[in-house]
Amino acid sequence: ENRVYQVGIEDAPSLVVKFYRPQRWSDAAILEEHAFAHELLEQEIPVVAPLRNEQGETLHHFAGFRFALFRSAGGRHAELDRDEHLEWLGRYLGRIHAVGGRGRFKHRPRLDVETMAVGSYHYLLEEGFVPQELVLPYRTIAEDVVKAIKARFEMVGPLRNIRLHGDCHAGNVLWSDQGPVFVDLDDCITGPAVQDLWMLLSGSRDEMEHQLEVLMRGYERFAEFDPMELLLVEALRTMRMMHYSAWLARRWHDPAFPAAFPWFGTPRYWEEQILALREQLAVFDEPALALR
Repeated sequence: ENRVYQVGIEDAPSLVVKFYRPQRWSDAAILEEHAFAHELLEQEIPVVAPLRNEQGETLHHFAGFRFALFRSAGGRHAELDRDEHLEWLGRYLGRIHAVGGRGRFKHRPRLDVETMAVGSYHYLLEEGFVPQELVLPYRTIAEDVVKAIKARFEMVGPLRNIRLHGDCHAGNVLWSDQGPVFVDLDDCITGPAVQDLWMLLSGSRDEMEHQLEVLMRGYERFAEFDPMELLLVEALRTMRMMHYSAWLARRWHDPAFPAAFPWFGTPRYWEEQILALREQLAVFDEPALALR
């Protein structure tokens, strides 16, 4: 998406510079992300926020490029099989959501089915990314899973939408002796709290319910969680799968993408996607995760 480099500086700590991909976000949307990161930092929540210059600016322009500077944060991946790490993450996510619920994004996107699911599969079909012989089975399963996703959202009813990290998976959490550090708020979004929780769950149903129990042990010390949102876990997972395929397709003109994802667009890739969506559709018939 963006281009990120570590820059060594003589007699000073290294910095990370992020160059924003043109036409993805408006300046207002980027600045809203930066402001959210600093709002979290001011509450002593460990996030990597963009550095401010003497004028207090975080977004910079040069020769048609937009960029931001960050301190270089080290660490290892969180060990999500350790209850201690999960509860620690839960505490900080509860604090992030407590802050996120105090304000509203005006320029950042809102998590919704039409954009992430419907718009994604329509784009893939209309732009010819799905091989012709697989168009019918892909369209059929995509339409079926969208119906299932919409049914789940209708079951939950009105949602409490707050400002979220938006892409809170293990790769966006660095771990040190001082605990977790959250990085890459580039996809911060408005949506339900469960969006920042479900990507930290993995394994069998029993394993995920145990992980959820431990996360909640920390989370609910700082924020309330509506267990009805657990009905959305598989819907959100399916939306992310569909959105990921469309994300690759929308970036295919960037020479870096065919080089990094040579398997995308092959018949085998789309056969696997059709199978994965069929498996997801079957999961919708199973009981949702529950708090123990």
